[in-house]
Amino acid sequence: MLVVFGILIIIACLILGFIVLIQNPKGGGLSGTFGGVGNQLMGVKQTTDVLEKGTWIFAAAVGILCMISPAFIPKEGTDKGDDLIKGISTTPQQKTVAPQTTPANTTQMPGTSNADSGK
Repeated sequence: MLVVFGILIIIACLILGFIVLIQNPKGGGLSGTFGGVGNQLMGVKQTTDVLEKGTWIFAAAVGILCMISPAFIPKEGTDKGDDLIKGISTTPQQKTVAPQTTPANTTQMPGTSNADSGK
């Protein structure tokens, strides 16, 4: 379902970008592009109204789709990261210290003998 929302958001963004790009900031817009054909069909005022309404509609559609799509994210069983987090223990661990033992056979340093070590 997230793929469907993603595709719809991309399509709405592309259409919104196209609508914004064909608008002329000085008010000519689509009617000036076709050399008067737009004036004969819809008129200059109506062309800018249609483009402005289209801008608002597609901007609202992108916003609504982006806000609704997280509701369709799967909640359980698909995320492996949750298992790792649940397995981490947050209780402090006590360190156990092994008692120091002396080895039964001590090694001799080179150049010394048992007689020199005091045994």
